[in-house]
Amino acid sequence: MEKIKQKLLKHGVFPTPKILRSIRKKEIQKHNRKQAKIQSQAQLSPSQQQALAEEQHFQTLKREFKMFRRAVAAKSGDPLVGKPWERIERLKFRQLASESKEFAGDNLKRENLRELKEMFEKDLNWVLDDDVQLGSDYFAKNVEWHPEKRWRSEAEAIRVLVDRLSEREMTAKNWKFVRIMNQSGLMFTEGQMLKLLKGLGDKGSWRQAMSVLDWVYGLKDKRDLKSRFVYTKLLAILGKAGRPHEALRIFNLMLEDCNLYPDIAAYHSVAVTLGQVGLLKELVKLIERMRQKPSKRIKNMHRKNWDPVLEPDLVVYNAVLNACVPSHQWKGVFWVFKQLRKSGLKPSAATYGLAMEVMLQSGKYDLVHEFFRKMAKSGEAIGALTYKVLVRAFWEEGKINEAVAAVRNMEQRGVVGTASVYYELACCLCNNGRWQDAMLVVEKIKSLRHSKPLEITFTGLIISSMDGGHIDDCISIFQHMKDHCEPNIGTVNAMLKVYSRNDMFSKAKELFEETTRANSSGYTFLSGDGAPLKPDEYTYSSMLEASATAHQWEYFEYVYKGMALSGCQLDQTKHAWLLVEASRAGKCHLLEHAFDSLLEAGEIPHPLFFTEMLIQAIVQSNYEKAVALINAMAYAPFHITERQWTELFESNEDRISRDKLEKLLNALCNCNAASSEITVSNLSRALHALCRSEKERDLSSSAHFGSQAIDISPLHGIHEAFDVKETENVPSSSASMMFENADLGADPLPQKTDVAVDIDSINHSSLSRQADADTEMFSKALSYIHSNDRPSNLCIDMEGLADDWASSEHSDYLDKELAALYLSKQSQDNDVVDLQKSMNRVGGSRRSELPSASEILEAWKESREKDGIFFPFEHGKKSL
Repeated sequence: MEKIKQKLLKHGVFPTPKILRSIRKKEIQKHNRKQAKIQSQAQLSPSQQQALAEEQHFQTLKREFKMFRRAVAAKSGDPLVGKPWERIERLKFRQLASESKEFAGDNLKRENLRELKEMFEKDLNWVLDDDVQLGSDYFAKNVEWHPEKRWRSEAEAIRVLVDRLSEREMTAKNWKFVRIMNQSGLMFTEGQMLKLLKGLGDKGSWRQAMSVLDWVYGLKDKRDLKSRFVYTKLLAILGKAGRPHEALRIFNLMLEDCNLYPDIAAYHSVAVTLGQVGLLKELVKLIERMRQKPSKRIKNMHRKNWDPVLEPDLVVYNAVLNACVPSHQWKGVFWVFKQLRKSGLKPSAATYGLAMEVMLQSGKYDLVHEFFRKMAKSGEAIGALTYKVLVRAFWEEGKINEAVAAVRNMEQRGVVGTASVYYELACCLCNNGRWQDAMLVVEKIKSLRHSKPLEITFTGLIISSMDGGHIDDCISIFQHMKDHCEPNIGTVNAMLKVYSRNDMFSKAKELFEETTRANSSGYTFLSGDGAPLKPDEYTYSSMLEASATAHQWEYFEYVYKGMALSGCQLDQTKHAWLLVEASRAGKCHLLEHAFDSLLEAGEIPHPLFFTEMLIQAIVQSNYEKAVALINAMAYAPFHITERQWTELFESNEDRISRDKLEKLLNALCNCNAASSEITVSNLSRALHALCRSEKERDLSSSAHFGSQAIDISPLHGIHEAFDVKETENVPSSSASMMFENADLGADPLPQKTDVAVDIDSINHSSLSRQADADTEMFSKALSYIHSNDRPSNLCIDMEGLADDWASSEHSDYLDKELAALYLSKQSQDNDVVDLQKSMNRVGGSRRSELPSASEILEAWKESREKDGIFFPFEHGKKSL
């Protein structure tokens, strides 16, 4: 402490004890850091010490070079000395920026400004990437330069500021936003703010408008200058953009300040915004707020007898009716009319029209007509939109003639019909199979102004006919459309949907190829402005759906490749099943491509993609890939329950054997899977349950091996089922019971087991059979059965045999067919098979006679010779 004190006294500093203690503490910390550094260097390896020494040497050279460059620059004054690597353009810029001979005070030569401008345009565009581009003639004119007066007028400054703000989304915390606002040179008065917000609202930049308001009124000199009219203008902008929650936030801020407390215009703006999106509860709260006095904690409250309480008017009540439309709150209509009577307000034509719209959306068609009669009785002018609601009501009721009569009544009253009224009537006629009458209505639409293009009208008529089930009318309207206008891509998409939903693949393919076919003169179809049609995502998805419905998987792959090359992406939320079906049909690579594309785009694939790829990996015995997919599913934002896993594997029994499920379970247990996740744990439980049930069935079948009779019952077509029943000491009631969860420790009870063989799943071909096929099949079946070393006096345990086949990877369908033919031959030769009918065994007492096994075998032979059907092992014989 004494040394520190003496050192400070030499420099003329008289320290206090507190200063001395602080300096001593700093010196101790510095000493500890040096010691720690020395110890860390002692523990370093030789290579690390060498690298540290080289770094220290480099830093020393760097300091010496800086000192040398400064000394040389101070003596010579030449900026090139010591910097030979810099470009000449940068040197000129530094010379021009540091020039002091030609710049004195406010005088600046225009020649230097032009040179600086050319330099910025050539090599330094990145410096002014966000600045305003001034005209080329700006420097040629004798205009005094001032950074805050760069624009000639206030209107131009506001226009440039609106353009710069609307080009990008920036918040008030962005430094670019702050710089742009400061460079505008505006004072941000109330009038300027209104003009600025109006320009941003016209461009749809509601976020920038909110940022401008927050930044301006966040300044210290502007906090007490907030304007109610500016906030009301912002409410109108948010309402136009359809942002009700942001509008409510601004409205609540206005309620907290006396200077900003909302007036009737602000209430109107917020009410209309809430009514458009159907926020009925918020509207009711708004009406209650209008009738309440402001809070006592309101800011800037300087007036004593101030009463801002207001009563809702017709605009607010019409907004309530508008909010009742999407929510179907038809009882709210009567509440509104009751409030109107209490307030002494007379309903307008818009009020009656909104009431009719609410009743229409709620399905109260009789009340629609009732309000229409009240409107006509009140003397209010009935507009075209009211007749549109009336036509729609008649359409929903199925009264087509009354809808036509309503439009004629409108024309007789002298009401000028709008395109929407006639379009509604045309759709009504097309939906009910009267497309030719609808074409007459379309002619009236063509003569009206402010109507939509005919392409949109015809597309709507096609969709309306499709919804009505009139497919031929859709095609007729499409052909009639070509005589009046060129179809757009929306029309093509509608027709593709019509073809795909009605098994018309050839026409869908023809239309799709006409749309995408290119020749020397362009495309076959052109849009209304003469531009070639470009298929979009809906075009490709509709064609993919048509190909999948028709099982045209090769063309499905062709369309998918075209979609991928065009940059379009399939909507997995709607069309995930298309790729799954294609994968099951052998197009696995398409599913994998879609899976990878979604991952590259940062999206999460649909759960169907995961499960189908998992099934494909199990089928291919690629358990490493299966485990990788399971680990990916573990952290996905969805969960698969144990029941869903079980149903998935049971639905794919024809593709996955129980042996492969056991291998999957072993692979899952041997890897580092996320077993703690819900999806993986559910999968493990499902696999354990499936494998355990299979083993129990094997043990139960061996335990109940005995003298049995075999019942062969032909089902629909070529589906056969083997019903094995115990006949020794078994009551008829117990013969119909299924064996489940056998307890090996208890006495085995005689049960009935059904083993079903689906022959439709076998791949048949049209090759001819050889004459000795039955004999060879029977001998193979006999040798297979006797190879099991079972006693000759016992019948076959069909359940155990079927389980052996199901778990075998080598026999598959061959052994099933061999066993079927063996059983039929055994029943024909020995006549010991007891034939019974496959029926509802409620009491087990209803029995009937069935054909013998020989008759069944003859029926098989005839059907196979007629249809050209043979079994899988005959493929090998024919190929040999």
